[in-house]
Amino acid sequence: MLRTKIYGTMLAPILGQSQSEIGGSKKPKTVEPKTSRPILSNRSILFIVILLQFVLVAYFTRVPNVSSVPSRRNSLEFRPAGCESGTIYVYDLPAMFNTDLQHKCNELDPWASKCKANLNGGFGPPAKELAGVVPENILPAWYWTDHYWGEVVYHNRMLNYKCRTMEPESATAFYIPFYVGLAVGNYLWGNHSAKERDWHCEMMLKWVQEQKWWKRSNGADHMLMLGRLTWDFRRLTDDDDDWGTKFLHMPAMQNVIRLSVERHVWDPLEVAVPYPTIFHPRTKSDVLEWQTFVRRRRRTSLFAFVGGRREKIKNDFRGLLQDQCTAAPDACRHVDCARKSCLDGTTAILEAFLDSDFCLQPRGDGFTRRSVFDCMMAGSIPVFFWRQTAYLQYEWFVPAEPGRYSVFIHRDYVRNGTSIRQVLEGYGREEVARMREKVVEYIPKFVYSDPSEGSGNPRDAFEIAMNGVLRKFKDHMEKGRLGKRNDVQ
Repeated sequence: MLRTKIYGTMLAPILGQSQSEIGGSKKPKTVEPKTSRPILSNRSILFIVILLQFVLVAYFTRVPNVSSVPSRRNSLEFRPAGCESGTIYVYDLPAMFNTDLQHKCNELDPWASKCKANLNGGFGPPAKELAGVVPENILPAWYWTDHYWGEVVYHNRMLNYKCRTMEPESATAFYIPFYVGLAVGNYLWGNHSAKERDWHCEMMLKWVQEQKWWKRSNGADHMLMLGRLTWDFRRLTDDDDDWGTKFLHMPAMQNVIRLSVERHVWDPLEVAVPYPTIFHPRTKSDVLEWQTFVRRRRRTSLFAFVGGRREKIKNDFRGLLQDQCTAAPDACRHVDCARKSCLDGTTAILEAFLDSDFCLQPRGDGFTRRSVFDCMMAGSIPVFFWRQTAYLQYEWFVPAEPGRYSVFIHRDYVRNGTSIRQVLEGYGREEVARMREKVVEYIPKFVYSDPSEGSGNPRDAFEIAMNGVLRKFKDHMEKGRLGKRNDVQ
């Protein structure tokens, strides 16, 4: 009853009724002579003004609709097409951490100059020697690319990436263009101390930890590329005789995503990406022409082996493969890398893979080797002896079912006398054709296209790697796995 009376007191002047008519008992009506009066009384006008003030205050102090405010987590309307998983900000590192290292190309390898590797955005010199080996129309897409030059290749691609943002506050992820493989490679051989091998890494981490965007997440939304095997960055002690740098064991690196040509399979922060090959298609038509070429190639050898015996290694597995290959010259094509350089400038490698149904792929300096991708790029079916050579490495870039594109023969069987030739001869022509088709289908996924040719590039290994990492970051942010980012002023 009290509430009714209060409301009645407030509304009566507006409705032109008395309190008793609104909230009390009815009284007998009395007829009074009509007199003229204003439409609204002074009390009514005052009440309306107060009511309007309440409405205005409520409007301007309302909680904004989150979907209408651009933020790191909800800004799809501001992203370029194809960047639904987010955008990347590229740090402008001091030159001592990338381009200065690149320009010291005469000091990066104790056996040969690496200056040619810097040409054409890190693709190296044009592979003119392949004239007559590859179709003439796509010869300009071939370069003698150094297999450890991935840091340079990724940096140049990132600078032209469609999902790159110049606004760090809106970035999903941050790319650190540190040429750590070049920095460390200069000190891997010779009389260098552990402190020398760690110096560039420590200085770079000191720099990046001073950046406000790093401080927001402690590096959990940061990534970089390792152009060498992960093992070159995992030294466990400070002994000068131990190999490599301890970069990945430094405390500041414990949250950073790493793209690497060979990853540690037990490290969830590492993503294995293909080695740079020598084919860098300019357009989708380059890819289609090459796929057609390798499909139609007449292959005269059952299998090929590109590699050499390593005399200093006891029970060298490559030596066993070489023995089986040379014992079957009518079935196996061999390129002996112990007698000639197999790193670049050798047309014999591509020719051997183009002429063979299968290619033998033992482990390299680590579990992986660039030859795996050279082989498949030529439409040859890889034969593996270690599962870590491909199956546990490049999940984003090769078919999920190993048996659809490759052959696996356990190395112990080979050591015990299993004939590789007999195993491969057990595959019928139709089965070989199906496996080759799957290899050819995946060629665009493990080559790096030429970004200088504009928007006609196919979706390549770089695009797949970036999309995959951005999905990881986005998923972790949505599920809270990255933790709360601190506000940055």
